[in-house]
Amino acid sequence: MGQNMLWRQVFLLCSIILLFYFSLLQPANAQVTAPWEVDALKAIRGSLVDPLGRLNSWNRGDPCTGNWSHVICYNASSNIDGYLHIQEIQLLALNLSGTLAPELGQLSQMRIMDFMWNSISGSIPKEVGNITSLELMLLNGNQLNGSLPEEIGFLPNLNRIQIDQNHISGPIPKSFANLNKTKHFHMNNNSLSGQIPPELSRLPSLVHLLLDNNNLSGYIPPELSKLPKVLIIQLDNNNFSGSSIPSSYGNITTLLKLSLRNCSLEGPVPDVSGIPQLGYLDLSWNQLRGPIPSSQFASNITTIDLSHNHLNGSIPGSFSGLPNLQRLSLDNNNLDGSVPSNIWQNIDLSGNRSLILDFQNNALTNLSAPLLPPANVTILLHGNPVCTVQNQQNISQYCQSAPVVVQGGSSDNSTLCGPCSTDAPYERVPMSPIPCFCAIPVYVDYRLKSPGFSNYVPYEDLFQKYLSSGLSLLSYQLEVSTFMWEEGPRLKMSLKLFPNNIPFFNASEVSRLKGMFTGWQIPDSDIFGPYELINFNPGWYNNILPQGTKSGLSKGAIVGVVLAAFAAAAILSSLITIIILRRRSRHSSSKKRSAKRISMKIAGVKDFTFEELSHCTNDFDDSTLIGQGGYGKVYRGLLADGTVVAIKRAQEGSLQGSKEFFTEIELMSRLHHRNLVSLLGYCDEEDEQMLVYEFMPNGNLRDHLSAKAKVPLDFPMRLRIALGSSRGILYLHTEADPPIYHRDVKASNILLDSKFVAKVADFGLSRLAPLPETEGSAPGHVSTVVKGTPGYLDPEYFLTHKLTDKSDVYSLGVVFLELLTGMQPISHGRNIVREVLSANQSGMIFSVVDNRMGSYPAECVERFAALALRCCKDETDARPSMVEVVRELEAIWQMTPGTENIASSESGVLAMGSSSSNTTGTPTASSASRMASSDDRYISSMEVSGSNLLSGVVPSINPR
Repeated sequence: MGQNMLWRQVFLLCSIILLFYFSLLQPANAQVTAPWEVDALKAIRGSLVDPLGRLNSWNRGDPCTGNWSHVICYNASSNIDGYLHIQEIQLLALNLSGTLAPELGQLSQMRIMDFMWNSISGSIPKEVGNITSLELMLLNGNQLNGSLPEEIGFLPNLNRIQIDQNHISGPIPKSFANLNKTKHFHMNNNSLSGQIPPELSRLPSLVHLLLDNNNLSGYIPPELSKLPKVLIIQLDNNNFSGSSIPSSYGNITTLLKLSLRNCSLEGPVPDVSGIPQLGYLDLSWNQLRGPIPSSQFASNITTIDLSHNHLNGSIPGSFSGLPNLQRLSLDNNNLDGSVPSNIWQNIDLSGNRSLILDFQNNALTNLSAPLLPPANVTILLHGNPVCTVQNQQNISQYCQSAPVVVQGGSSDNSTLCGPCSTDAPYERVPMSPIPCFCAIPVYVDYRLKSPGFSNYVPYEDLFQKYLSSGLSLLSYQLEVSTFMWEEGPRLKMSLKLFPNNIPFFNASEVSRLKGMFTGWQIPDSDIFGPYELINFNPGWYNNILPQGTKSGLSKGAIVGVVLAAFAAAAILSSLITIIILRRRSRHSSSKKRSAKRISMKIAGVKDFTFEELSHCTNDFDDSTLIGQGGYGKVYRGLLADGTVVAIKRAQEGSLQGSKEFFTEIELMSRLHHRNLVSLLGYCDEEDEQMLVYEFMPNGNLRDHLSAKAKVPLDFPMRLRIALGSSRGILYLHTEADPPIYHRDVKASNILLDSKFVAKVADFGLSRLAPLPETEGSAPGHVSTVVKGTPGYLDPEYFLTHKLTDKSDVYSLGVVFLELLTGMQPISHGRNIVREVLSANQSGMIFSVVDNRMGSYPAECVERFAALALRCCKDETDARPSMVEVVRELEAIWQMTPGTENIASSESGVLAMGSSSSNTTGTPTASSASRMASSDDRYISSMEVSGSNLLSGVVPSINPR
C-alpha cells in the first residue's frame, strides 16, 4: 500500500514538472513547428518507402528544432503566428518509392518541393494546389502516373513545374493558363494527350515550353506566338497529324530554339527570318513539302535540321552567310540542283570548331564549284546522283555512307605531378594557379536539357565561365570531368567543384553551393538553355554538413529552454534516484550495460568514447551511412586528427553480438597484413559496441562487379584483387598465431582501398584453428554451428559442421567465379558454381565471362576459371590449399600479357598491366590504369617458396 502511494506521488509530481517544463519551452518568443505541419510530414513519411533509412530522423522530436534531415524551415523572425513553418523539402535522389501523400497540401507555406530522381509512383495529389507559396514543384525522374490536377493551375507563385520523365497522362489542364509567374514548363517525357490549350498563350512569364515526347495531338496553337517572353518551344515526338506549322511562329522575336521533330507536320517550312536571335531549328522527320525559304537565317544560328521531309528545289545560297553554323542537315529530301561549295567560307573554323553538311539521299546532280573544304568540314553526299556522274572532281570521299559520331568526352588532366595524398579523397585541381595543387572536390551530375548547339567542344571555355560565374566561383574551381550527348538531344555532364586554393571547403560553402543548384539560383543562359540537377554528391563533406535546419529560436528562448531542462532534469533525477535505491535489490541482476566491459590496452588500437564516435559521424546521421548487414550499420567518420575511418556499429538484436564483438577485437589486434583491413579502435560503453577500421574509399568488391558499376574492372585488375585477397587468407591460415579460419569470405567482405588494393574484412564469425599439440595434426577441423552466407558455404562444412581451412578456400573460389563472370553466387535460382561448371564441361567457358571486362588473354582466363572450379570442389581434399592457390595466381599473373617484365619491389603491390595480343572479348582501355596511381606499378617477388608467398606482410610489425 505504501509503495503504491509513493508511485502515485511520483506520477503526480512528474506531471506537474512536465507541464511546467513544456510551458517554459514555448514562451511568446520561442517557437516549434506548426502541429499540422508535423502531422503532414509524418503522413508524407508514412506514404514513402525508404529502404536506406534516409528519413529515420522524421520519427523523433520537432522537424524545425530537432534536426530532421532534408527539411528546411523559415527563420523564426519571419513568422507571426508563433510557429515555425516548413520552407523546403529536399528529397533529391534518395532511392525513395511509395506515393505522394495528400497531406502535402497542409504545408501551406512551403516554397520548394523537391522529390526528384526517386521511384515514387501514384498520382500527384490535388491538395498540392493548397500550397499557395510554392515556387518550385520538382517531381521529375519518378514513376508518377494519373492526370495533372486542375488545382496546380491556381498556384500564384509557381515559378517552375518539372514533372518530366514520369508516366503522367491525360490533358494539360486549361487552368495552367493562370500561372502568371511560371517561367518553366518542363513536362516532357510523359504520356500527356489531347490538344495543347491555346489558353497557354496568356502566360506572361513563360520562357521554356518543353512538351516533347508525349502523346499530344490536334493542332499546334498559333496563339503561342503571342507569348511575350518565350525562348524555347520544344514539342518533338508528338502527333499533330494533318497540322502545319503556324506561319506566325516566324515572328516570335524572342525565340532562341524551335524544335518540332517527328510531329507528323505537313505544309511548308515557315519563313523564320523574322526571328532575330534564333539559334537552333529542328523540323526533321515530318512531312513538310515545298522549297526551303531563301530568306536569311539569324546570324547566330548553330543548327538547322530539315532532314527526313519531302522538300524540293535547290539548296538556298543564304546558308553561306551563317558564321556560327555547326550543322546543316538536309538529308532524305527531294532537293535537286547543285551541291553548294561556299557554305563554310564565312565561318571561322580555327581551333576546335567544325561543320557538318549532311546532304545525303537527295537528287543533287552536280557541283557548283570544286569542293575544297577545310579538314574540319564534313560533307556527306551519299545517295545523290552526283556521286555516280563521271566528272573531273574527285568527290568519292564525300560519297561514303558514314554515320556522324555522337560526341562525348572527358577532360585531359594529365600532369607531371606526383599523386595526391590518400589520407582523404584529394584530387588534382586541373587549372589551379598553384602548381600540383590537390584538394577535395564536390561532385555534381548535371544536364543541359535543351542546349542551343550541336557541338559542345567550341563552347567549353564559355560554359566554364558561365557556370563558375553563376556559382560565384573562380573559373579554375570548376572542372567538367565528362560530358555525353543523350537522346533529346540533351547533354549530360559530370562536374567537380574545387575550393579556392585551400585543401577543402568549409561546411557553409558546400551548403551554399548545394542551395544554388537545388534552388535553381544559377542564371539561365541563352546558348546553354535550361539545366537540371541530377545529383549533388558532397562526398567526403557529408561528415561536416548539417543535415537538418536550425531551430530559429531566439537567445532568450534558448536560455529559457535550457533552464527549464536543467530544473526538470534535476528534479526527475532525484526522484529516479530514490526509486532506484528502493528497487535496487530487485534489479541487481539487470543485464543492461552502461559502463565499459573491456579493460584492455592494445598497442595501435584506441579505446574510443561514444562521444568521440558520435561527434565524428554527426550523431550517426544517415548521410554518413556507407553500409549495413546482420551485425549492424557501418558509418564513415572523420576523427579529430583528420583521419577518415569506417565505424561498425552493432544494433540490438543483430545476428552477430557480444561474442563476435570480442572475437573481432581479440583477433584483429594481432593481425597485421597489407591485405587485411586494419582495426584502429573500438568503443564499448553506453550500451554500444563499435569497431573502428581504416576507411576503404573504393567500397567492396561486390559493388564493383555489379552491373551498376560506373567503371568496370578489367582482367588484370580482377586478377590483382584475387591475388591480394588470397594472400590475406593465406596469412590467416599459416602466419597468424594461432591460425584463423575466416568463415565468411565473400565479395562484400573484400574491400578496396584508394589504390584498389584488396583487403579482407569482417572477422566477427572467425574461429581459431586447432593447435597441433592439443587437438591432433593440423589442419584438423573445428566442430561448430554452421555460420556464413548462402552461396559461399562449403557444402561439406554445411553437412558435417566441420570447419577447416578448405572451407575458406571454397568461399574464395566462389569469389573467383564472381570475378570471372560478374554473376552473384545465387540469383533467380541459379547457382554460380553449377553455371560455370556446366559451361566449362561443355567447352563454353568464354560464354560466361563477364563482357564488361573488356579484352582478356584467353589462356589466362581459362587457367583462372580452372583454379576457381578446383577451389569449389564438393570434396574437401580435392580443393587446393591456400599456398597452392596463391602460387597458381602468381603464375597466371606472370603469364598475363603486359606484366612479363615487371620487377619485384618491397612495396608488395601488384602492377596493373593491360591485356595486349592474343586476347578474346571486346577490346577496351584498361580500367585498371584509370583507377590506380601511376607509381603503384610493381609486384612483389614471384618466387613461390617459403614466406615469399606472404610478401604483403608489413615487415616492421611482428604479428605474434
